[in-house]
Order: sequence, then C-alpha cells, then structure tokens
Amino acid sequence: MTDSLQCGDPAARRIVVAMSGGVDSSACAALLNERGYEVIGVTLQLYDFGAAAARPGSCCAGRDIADARRVADRIGIPHYVLDFEDRFRREVIDDFADSYLKGETPNPCIRCNQTVKFTDLLAKARELGAGALATGHYARRLDGPKGPELHRGADPGRDQSYFLFATTADQLHYLRFPLGGMDKEETRRIARRFALPVADKPDSQDICFVPQGSYAEVVGKLRPGRSPPGDIVDRQGRKLGRHPGIVHFTVGQRRGLGIAAPEPLYVLALEAEAARVVVGPKRALSKQRLILKDVNWLGGGALASQGAMVSVQLRSAAPAVPAAVHGRPGGGGEVVLAEPQEGIAPGQACVFYAAGRVMGGGWIVGEGP
Repeated sequence: MTDSLQCGDPAARRIVVAMSGGVDSSACAALLNERGYEVIGVTLQLYDFGAAAARPGSCCAGRDIADARRVADRIGIPHYVLDFEDRFRREVIDDFADSYLKGETPNPCIRCNQTVKFTDLLAKARELGAGALATGHYARRLDGPKGPELHRGADPGRDQSYFLFATTADQLHYLRFPLGGMDKEETRRIARRFALPVADKPDSQDICFVPQGSYAEVVGKLRPGRSPPGDIVDRQGRKLGRHPGIVHFTVGQRRGLGIAAPEPLYVLALEAEAARVVVGPKRALSKQRLILKDVNWLGGGALASQGAMVSVQLRSAAPAVPAAVHGRPGGGGEVVLAEPQEGIAPGQACVFYAAGRVMGGGWIVGEGP
C-alpha cells in the first residue's frame, strides 16, 4: 500500500470517498474497497442537475450522479447524494459572478475545493464516523518530519495540486489522494479491472455550471445589467473603441477587441468602476511583483516578511517559475518573480512550490510596487 492510501489508525476502517461520477473517483472508491476499508460513497448535488443532465463535457451533472450510483452498486458500497446547492451557489457561483464584475479572472474549481468539498463535505465525513475523506485528485499526501505534506502528483501531465493550495494543515491530516502516484492510463486500467461502468468515460472539460464555456452568459444571467458597455482605451486613456461589458474580457486577451491598430493589442487591465478595458502592446503585460490576499502557508509557522525562495505557478497550465514570497500584514503576501511574466490577472491563484511540495498560495489582487 502506498503512502497516499494510508488512512490513519488501522482501527478507523471507515472512509468516505467523494464520488463525482468520473473514472478517477470511481477507481479511488474501488481501490479502497478492495483494500478492506468500509467505503461510503458520497456525491454532491451542487446545482440544478435536471437542467444540466444532458450537457456533455461538464462535471457534477445529473448523469454523473447516476454514474456514481451505478459504480457504487457495482463495487457494493453504500452511496449517498448530499444537496449542497445553496452553499455552492453562495460560495462558488456567486463568488464567480462577482469576481468577473470586478474585472478579475476567478477559479471556481479552487473555491469549490476550499469551501464545499474540504469544509462542508469533510465535516459530513466526520459526522459519518469516517477516519478520512478520499478524493480522486492527482496529488500526493506524504508524511513529513512535521506532519503530512501536500505534493505534486507523480504524473506531471495530470498534477492537480495547484487546485488544492488552499487546503489547510488540519484538513490535510484528514484527506487522502489514492491516485496521486499514478497516471491516467493506470487509473483507467484499474477501472477496467473492476469492470466499472465509467472506465472509458471522457474527462470533464468545462466548469460544471458554465455551459460551453460562456462565462459572460452565466454572469449576465446571474447579475443582469451589472456589466454595462464602456470604452476601450490605451494606457494614456485615449479612446480606441467600445466594448459590450468587461465580463467579455480577461487580462492577456488579444482576440475580440474589435479595434484596428498598427501593432497587436492585448488587454492590460479591466477597470470595473469606469467600465473601461485598457489595452496595449504585449510587452506591457509583463509583471515582476505581485500582491496576494488570503495566503495559505503550508510551510510551517507563519510566512515570514523576510521571504522564502520558492517556485510559483501563476495559472493551472503554466510552468512554475522561481520567485521570492514575502508575508504581509493581514494574511497577505508579496511575490517577486525572478523574471517578469506575462498575462497575470487579478483573481488568479499564485501557488508556491519547493521541490514538488506545495508550500501554499494566495489570490492575486494586483501588481506590487
């Protein structure tokens, strides 16, 4: 048994598995059941799955709840569906819409892990008397000299540790990631070995509540009339054109500006109060100092103001780059990148790593001095 499958006290044999209806969490449940744990499968109803049941490419839709139940029946474990719609709407969907209205680029998958999954679901697992909560994330939980540590998944192409940076030390004691040492093909082989009905199910691609990736459409429905048209301006404030609402744009965007210029222009900033989109040349996207809020530090103690040398990942698909991170009053932080990076937007997560270990992270609020 690998370190990521160890579930604490051998006497605590009960473990809750968060089952999304996909192949990863299904294989996770089957593995733990095979190893003799008393597995309880739990699936979260997070939004109106009736309206989403027929939509392919998303996660947590109605068909996924049905698939999770079929898997549970196949491996012979109890399965429960918990209605967390109100909490999900308040903590994830509303936060997503409000962030876009402020000119930010939010990451709702991290918010979902931070709130609904690793707060509410974790509490429910404890109520059920479980010794641990297991998920199908590709990340590793390793025992370090000072307690459990969060590390990247063994497969660089599948690593999901970026989405887990807000996990607290207390939560990490209780969480398990059985797939962290595997790659996707190994997971599918496990699912086929157990003859799981989702063994060849495609991976989810979209944010679960955003049909066909239309963020602006979702924000428009949730906050009608809150993103008015405005001006597209250059860095000197000169008007270059008009836009239909800042929710249609994100920092670093080039396409869809609808203006002619002698050189390619990119979105540099979104000024929500003035309803302005600021554009400029690609070189103006480069940033070297960032200010963060709500920093979660997993390196032990508090993040010191004198700083720590780390690598930082600024987007889920971006490579990590060297940087120094400094603590700031009120739980904030400042990041100084070794080399300037482009396309960094407020609302994105900045995650800290050292030798593959997640040292923490925070939310980008702007550019430092």
